[in-house]
Amino acid sequence: MNTDALSRLIQSPQDAPAALPLHLLTERGYAAWLATQHAHSGAWLRSQNFQAERGRVLSVPGAGGQPVAAVAGLGNLAAAEDLDIWHAAALAERLPPGDYRLAEELPAAAATRLALGWLLGCYRFARYRSADANTARARLLAPESADLAYVLAAADATALARDLINTPANDLGPEELTVAAAALAAQWDGKLRVVEGEALAQDYPLIEAVGRGSSRPPRFIDLHFERADSPRVVLVGKGVCFDSGGLDIKPAAGMLLMKKDMGGAACALALAQLLRAMDAPVDLRVLVPAVENSVDANSFRPGDICRSRKGLQVEIGNTDAEGRLVLADALTEAEAGEPDLVIDLATLTGAARVALGAELPAIFSGDAELLAELQTLGAAECDPLWPLPLWDGYDDELTSRVADLNNVTSGGMAGAIIGALFLRRFVSRPERWIHVDLYAWNARDRPGRPVGAEAQAVRALYALIRQRLG
Repeated sequence: MNTDALSRLIQSPQDAPAALPLHLLTERGYAAWLATQHAHSGAWLRSQNFQAERGRVLSVPGAGGQPVAAVAGLGNLAAAEDLDIWHAAALAERLPPGDYRLAEELPAAAATRLALGWLLGCYRFARYRSADANTARARLLAPESADLAYVLAAADATALARDLINTPANDLGPEELTVAAAALAAQWDGKLRVVEGEALAQDYPLIEAVGRGSSRPPRFIDLHFERADSPRVVLVGKGVCFDSGGLDIKPAAGMLLMKKDMGGAACALALAQLLRAMDAPVDLRVLVPAVENSVDANSFRPGDICRSRKGLQVEIGNTDAEGRLVLADALTEAEAGEPDLVIDLATLTGAARVALGAELPAIFSGDAELLAELQTLGAAECDPLWPLPLWDGYDDELTSRVADLNNVTSGGMAGAIIGALFLRRFVSRPERWIHVDLYAWNARDRPGRPVGAEAQAVRALYALIRQRLG
């Protein structure tokens, strides 16, 4: 994570000897707490009509007028220990500048959520700003019971994904995405293989077909963190660095956010970063088909028939359904070595957003119990996900009259399911596969979640991998 954000979490009491006590208060517990306070403090809080409303913060002055404490409302929670990370995210930006410490201890899980939420509330994407106007902000002394290693690793992973997605396409193409993967390899002793040029056309023909219309050559990124005698996990991230739609070109409004079409790759790299930082006992491989879907005389066309790495011939019904094509070759590669779990993450369909909105990624798998477990963990991690079915009744809609399958259907319904069914054609064991159709973007401004990039599914998938595989 950027050093500015991490500096907002104080790791040693010696670094904050004058930190003000911060009281986390619920509406139902506020009256009883207020009755225990000094008369001067009580009078001040009553004069400000503070009622422990969610998100409201207030400095409490002493008799001399200087702040002696701060209060933060948690709303209608039963107790402070029930807070989630988003309760905490507002504090970092709403409290006056200064150092703070918790006035009352929290259990370990709640303290961890508080510290992580604080850091997520500190995130700013300032790469293209000439000056940061928010240098003086609040700092929190990390609660002793918090899992600080996880807090820092999760915040760092979130910032990595957000930074990559927020970066405009002129500064982040297939080459720059490769540089990001190389940085992870260097940091965590991974092995990086990059396939491009003639080798890409021969071995990963769908990836080459989608990317050949751009002046920035496509490539296949293969990042491996080997760990002998450990469960094998493969992450596949859609790395379409900009999607014009190809020859089936998008309207102008449809291109405005297409820098985020590599959000799946960013989240896959962020998840890898988190797994390695926490030393998860898995053999981890990350595969990223990195392309730009652009338009020139070399662009693949509607009606073309393209060979896949698996050998299936795919008729191109629409060049704007390119994400499933590049993922198909990557998923075929992911099957090598029979991994214990394959997870692909992709900004795949607008239909998933129509069904579930921007904040709730759709998840698919051949194992319903696996999806239920992931959904439960996502709720606990404030990283929600929602299962949709791999409805077999729609599978024959991918039929082509001239090839093994088409990349789209003639109808306009069930688009997210159709996309997942297309990908399933390239997975030999669907019960060990999870497909995440995410948005990777905050469409509205909330504490800790500013309008812009979002690292969706990262914490939930981390929890699943640790719970299932160690």
